Amino acid sequence: MGILDSFKQIGAWFSGRLAGEQECEIARLRDDFGLIRVSEMGELRYLYFGEATEQSCGLIDDPAWLEYDYTRAMLLAGFWLEDIDRALALGLGGGSLVSAVLAHLQPRRVTAVELRPGVVEVARRWFGLPYDPRLEVLIDSAENVVPREQASADLVLLDLYMEGGITALQLRMDFLEQCHQALRPGGLMVVNQWQLGHTGKPYAAERLQKLFGDRYLQAEVEEGNIILFIPAAGELPLDQAAMRRWADSLEQQLGYSLRPYVEVLRRAEDAIPADDCR
Repeated sequence: MGILDSFKQIGAWFSGRLAGEQECEIARLRDDFGLIRVSEMGELRYLYFGEATEQSCGLIDDPAWLEYDYTRAMLLAGFWLEDIDRALALGLGGGSLVSAVLAHLQPRRVTAVELRPGVVEVARRWFGLPYDPRLEVLIDSAENVVPREQASADLVLLDLYMEGGITALQLRMDFLEQCHQALRPGGLMVVNQWQLGHTGKPYAAERLQKLFGDRYLQAEVEEGNIILFIPAAGELPLDQAAMRRWADSLEQQLGYSLRPYVEVLRRAEDAIPADDCR
């Protein structure tokens, strides 16, 4: 899909909103963890956990389209990882992020771990998660899988959420450390965390500092999430001029710009509370 086609589809979605178009439920199912719903409006399709927790959103005709800012920001990993042999994605949702990684970062292998069988079913049927020979989907708990993944991945994507929000597992020091230990030398862990109030800091900030110091990079996005970029060792270079050029080279392919996330990228130690920004 070209950039103009993508903008047209998003324009159609806004037009539908303005015209009072209603969101229509197209599927619902239950698994051992609760209700899963799928709805659509215009060109967009939504995944809900329970009645009201919006979990994923994507373009019906483009499974690799990323609608949320936080998922787009996670693609910045590609700037530092030009050659990805294996990616480990913890948490699947509708599968848009995994589809985007396959399409745009071109890893040779991706293992996606999802606790809920119903979520995998929905991602395949309603969100176009591809049957790609590079993609392995494990239905299991990340808590079970990660300890077996020592030094196995160049990229670890940590995005574990349930109906009530971020999982307790994603805040545990031992689990965060195990995820980090799954990285190969030169690898990168990308974590989708919530912001702690208006502090400019993520949930579990003190635990993260104890584990990784405060020189890792982070990007705050509109939804209230903070995306953390934590290398296997040392610190990531922060060359925003080079990153802007890299983002511009991908814009036509993606259909949107990654520049907004480059602009807010900073060291964790330099984070400015939102209320103090001018």
